[in-house]
Amino acid sequence: MSFVVVEAIEKRFGDHLAVSDCSFSVSQGQFFSLLGPSGCGKTTLLRIIGGFEQPTAGHVFLDGKEVTNLPAQKRPTAMVFQSYALFPSMNVRENVAFGLRLKKISRADLRFRTDEAIRKVGLTSFAEKPVPTLSGGQQQRVALARAMVMEPKVLLFDEPLSNLDASLREQARYEIQQLQKSVGTTSLYVTHDQEEALALSDQLAVMNKGRIQQMGTPASIYFRPQNPFVATFIGNSNLVDNPALLQSWGISYDPNFIISIKPENWIIKDNVQNSFPIKIFSRHFSGTFSMWRVEINGTSLRIALPPEAMLTASSVIAPTRWHPIKPL
Repeated sequence: MSFVVVEAIEKRFGDHLAVSDCSFSVSQGQFFSLLGPSGCGKTTLLRIIGGFEQPTAGHVFLDGKEVTNLPAQKRPTAMVFQSYALFPSMNVRENVAFGLRLKKISRADLRFRTDEAIRKVGLTSFAEKPVPTLSGGQQQRVALARAMVMEPKVLLFDEPLSNLDASLREQARYEIQQLQKSVGTTSLYVTHDQEEALALSDQLAVMNKGRIQQMGTPASIYFRPQNPFVATFIGNSNLVDNPALLQSWGISYDPNFIISIKPENWIIKDNVQNSFPIKIFSRHFSGTFSMWRVEINGTSLRIALPPEAMLTASSVIAPTRWHPIKPL
């Protein structure tokens, strides 16, 4: 059953078209990500779903009811903002309970739900701590608890990990994923980080210039991109349309398609004479692999190989996996 339905959403800011004809649906309990570069319209689309922006055209349905014209406070949603938007003068408990106090529920219910939300994010021992004394990762969890305590039907995340350093992002990502799975709340997540989207999502939509370029599972989008933008944005694919080069790798050339090859899908072949010498520009070591930038027969390539592998001008390389895509 589709729990979130977005139909033909358009959003204009004056002459600028920020979101154009975007449609998708999210099943109940799913983790759905909107992924794309800065300025592609993903946050605007999320804010429209949450009721913080009104669309120029289109419709939004949540749990079978149209909410297009409802303000944010009347929608069954809660937002975890990029900035966290916490109150620095309040402690953890007061921040988490703030929205509930506005609902004027009983004191006992408020206390129980607040304590439960704080427990779920692992901050029980920090409940009385002032927010400014917490680390960035802990503040992110306070923001998550404040959203969860409202018991929304849909959780909205606007790049919630972008303010954390790399070491904290991975841990926070894991915590969000585990928490979402245990609670089962339908979640929409905005990010520009492809690794984050691939790791977290059940389904995702890749956006560019206000439009959805492709939707599907992380694996289908990574391995079977539908256009050059998706291919290069997700996994930094090499796009090859050099007939002679493709033929040397045993790939049939079709002028209607470009061949997408991921950097990690290469091997060095032994005891084969290479008709195309390799011009090597750089090698970057990253621990788990070495990234080579090379040129073969006029085509530039990014090639990821095991750290111990060495390329020379006479090496022979061949792709182990590729995918044809239609050029834009």
